[in-house]
Amino acid sequence: MTDLHTRFRTLDDLPAPDLWPEVEAKASAAERPGVRSLPWLLIAATLLLTVSLGGAVLIGSGVVKIPVLKIPAPAETSAAPSSTPGQNSAPTWTATTSMVEARHSHTATLLPDGKVLVAGGNAYPRGGGDLADLSSAELYDPSSGTWTATGSMIEARALHTATLLPDGKVLVSGGYRGGPDGHVLSSAELYDPSSGTWSATGDMIEARLRHTATLLPNGKVLVSGGANGDDRASSSAELYDPSSGTWTATGAMVAARRLHTATLLPDGKVLVAGGDDRGSPSAELYDPSSGTWTATRSMVEARVEHTATLLPDGKVLVAGGESTGNLPSAELYDPGSGTWTATRSMVEAHHSHTATLLPDGKVLVAGGSDFRGGDLVYLSSAELYDPRSGTWTATAAMIMARTFTTATLLHDGRVLVVGGEGMAASPELYDPGSGS
Repeated sequence: MTDLHTRFRTLDDLPAPDLWPEVEAKASAAERPGVRSLPWLLIAATLLLTVSLGGAVLIGSGVVKIPVLKIPAPAETSAAPSSTPGQNSAPTWTATTSMVEARHSHTATLLPDGKVLVAGGNAYPRGGGDLADLSSAELYDPSSGTWTATGSMIEARALHTATLLPDGKVLVSGGYRGGPDGHVLSSAELYDPSSGTWSATGDMIEARLRHTATLLPNGKVLVSGGANGDDRASSSAELYDPSSGTWTATGAMVAARRLHTATLLPDGKVLVAGGDDRGSPSAELYDPSSGTWTATRSMVEARVEHTATLLPDGKVLVAGGESTGNLPSAELYDPGSGTWTATRSMVEAHHSHTATLLPDGKVLVAGGSDFRGGDLVYLSSAELYDPRSGTWTATAAMIMARTFTTATLLHDGRVLVVGGEGMAASPELYDPGSGS
């Protein structure tokens, strides 16, 4: 394609043939007394205009510039539907190739080359049996829409965290390993995309699952809260240093939390909100420069298993979750004032859902679950939050209902949703279209 572009750039440098004498001679010969099929000046003007516009054809490996009168065929008068992501007139979900392994409670990480690393989680064995934790990992290639197995983790784990480091490696930490000797993990390991292999790194100070992991501006990773081996929420926090592969304790949180959210703010601080068993309204800030936590204003509503999304204006959108019941409500945190304000409620209550910031600044919330009539129902619904108007609108529903899934924004603007509880190995892609 590059060679073709180069050839066409040379067209203006090629001399056009002087066709005027030939045109005049042909036109004169065509004139008979009393008969003119077309004024010869019009013919000449048409041909010369074609030459000036640079009509050209490719012959073999060369470019020959000749006069060509281009008359569009009827099929060219209407544009064919675009297959480019983000160019469809309406948002859509489409199925993509099945994963190597069905899973939920896994992690998904966008790698620098645009591929997505999916690791660990829970799955039912293909031949039947009890739910098992996975050590397997696989890669999704958006250019081909295919999955390929990559190296397996050293330990099987679910409900862990995965963090992309500045050097392109992925840090996986904690989680739970099931089976007869099942326990909460303190171990951590690194995935190297260049070799497709995992290697052990230093163990965390405390074993934990359902914690958060946040990459700080200095390249270290802040891990906070989670449930420990006694299934109790923890207030401890620690830092991973990629340069040494070691963990060091940092200041403890004001409150013990699990199933909370952690959001890196533009000023480098980390906002932690909600969590605990029944949901908490409290929130606090971690300052990397001092290694300390300070309480900030509480949320409008207590919540757990909610989502938190940093918006382009620096505010944080917290949506859904659970408290005494499932929540359709949403609210905004303003780092400038340290206050929370309610925004419009979602179309539908969601918890254990995903929230993804789209390139146009809107937030896509998809899936999750809700309690209806005393039953837990998995959701296929999706909706969009528009920060400009503070409103939610329903968008196209997913092909399949799912919860405990992951959503990853790809480089081309689409969103890859993978796995989920009650879900087979059937991922799908959300294309925002031009009307998102």
